[in-house]
Amino acid sequence: MLTRTHLAGWCFALMALVAPSAGFAQAAPGSAQQQAERAATQPGNNAPVWREVRSGQANYTTAQGREAGVLVQSSGDTWRQIRNGPITVYGGWLVVLVALAIAAFYLVRGPIKTHDRPTGNLIYRFSVVERWAHWTLAISFCLLAVTGLTILFGKHVLLPVIGYTLFAWLTLLGKNVHNFVGPIFMASIVVFFLIFVKDNWPSKGDLTWIASAGGLFTGKHVPSGRFNAGEKSWFWMGVVFLGIVSSVSGLVLLFPNFEQLRLTMQQAHVVHSVSGILFMTLSLGHIYVGTIGIEGSYQAMRTGYVDESWAKEHHELWYEDAKKQGANRPAAGGGAVPAGAAQARRDE
Repeated sequence: MLTRTHLAGWCFALMALVAPSAGFAQAAPGSAQQQAERAATQPGNNAPVWREVRSGQANYTTAQGREAGVLVQSSGDTWRQIRNGPITVYGGWLVVLVALAIAAFYLVRGPIKTHDRPTGNLIYRFSVVERWAHWTLAISFCLLAVTGLTILFGKHVLLPVIGYTLFAWLTLLGKNVHNFVGPIFMASIVVFFLIFVKDNWPSKGDLTWIASAGGLFTGKHVPSGRFNAGEKSWFWMGVVFLGIVSSVSGLVLLFPNFEQLRLTMQQAHVVHSVSGILFMTLSLGHIYVGTIGIEGSYQAMRTGYVDESWAKEHHELWYEDAKKQGANRPAAGGGAVPAGAAQARRDE
């Protein structure tokens, strides 16, 4: 009885006999007679044949293109194990544990409020251009994060719940959203960097802020400029470094028609996944502080204005400079004053 293994051995032997000069001989070690003898004396043992096939060495093929002559690329299995192993397991738990830690901190600490009551005197903090740059980056990032999590972890989390049909449709939609939103995110990083880099250089007092974690646990006031050391760290480590790494590796995956090797694509996927998970993890802290973590922070990016007491407590050095420059007045082209600000007291 002939088995599939027998047939494979005889096929390689036949190819070696018919076209030894075409490159098939390199795919099967030994002579055709040795191949035939192995198929007869050791049925089911074609280890030399498959060892040669999986070597990654290019042989003859009529197809054109890089690696077209490589029948099996064994490193693809290594990439699959890394993707479905450490990246999925450790990366997934990292995102979950950080989210749980933030939730627990909020339940214990609650939102951080200013010690002084709001004065009603609003200070201009972010212009319309700055807010547009921020929200473009933030919204595109959130879309990439949600779709990326679906693609990476959906098979383990969503598939058992919603079934194959809905999961396939959802993942296909997520993949297309991810691909088309990616370039918008990359462009927004460049704009965001050019707008905010001038206020994110290290300055005096940053080490003091880091040593006390900005008073997050003690509630003690720590003076800072327009952006504190925590925000600067997020800017350089998150937006700039991880943003660039995610963008470059994403471009390698997004345009495979530039003839990248399969190994290059696999390496780019690992880098993209790891940097994306770290980016999302860091963003959870930034999103928390900018919304429910610190009272009044969201208003700054939504309307462009903050109350004088908030500015003095969280960014005292910037507050003093802003008062000297008359920042309690809307900047030219800065947009309308938010609701209620027209009745607010303003120092002339």
